[in-house]
Amino acid sequence: MRKPADHRKAEIVAKVLDLADRIGPDRVTTGAVATEIGITQAALFRHFPTKSAMWTAVAEQVSDWLGRAWASALSSGTKPLDRIAALIAAQLHQIAATPAMPMLLFSRELNVDNADLRAAFRDRLSAFHALLLQEITHGQQQGEIRDDVTASDIAVLLISLVQGVAIRWSLGSRNFALQDEGERLLAVQLHLLATKGIR
Repeated sequence: MRKPADHRKAEIVAKVLDLADRIGPDRVTTGAVATEIGITQAALFRHFPTKSAMWTAVAEQVSDWLGRAWASALSSGTKPLDRIAALIAAQLHQIAATPAMPMLLFSRELNVDNADLRAAFRDRLSAFHALLLQEITHGQQQGEIRDDVTASDIAVLLISLVQGVAIRWSLGSRNFALQDEGERLLAVQLHLLATKGIR
């Protein structure tokens, strides 16, 4: 029985991410995806006429997941420090749920072959930076976060924390709990950034 187009597209995107995790993004081919799903390559091309279009759909799906996670995080706390912690936790959770994400950042598919994919992930990184920057600025204005470090530099430090833990997790065969380790290090970072008496 033929699946509805939307369901098949979602299945293809999920399989691309699964394969990217298992064999690496640069080894993912339309043929491999079709074989894994149990359809012909021609059937896959009815949904995504090119490999680039398939990867664009992957980027759109990941972007949607991230956007939803960030929106939920921002609604979960009343103080800037709480919202910052929630944003970082949401990002760590999404990486743990989609382990191919860190590998995509260093893949040939992203960095050489597919400008649209690269732009999509750069846009998401910029959006995450902007959200953190907003909360950090609010925290500085409210006296929660020290203001002798620029808000932009703090945002970069926090993003670097996420990226560093994610890379270590990926290279270390995921031998530790990503979210737990990330949140532990985040607590240290926020303690150093908070004004006296806050944390």
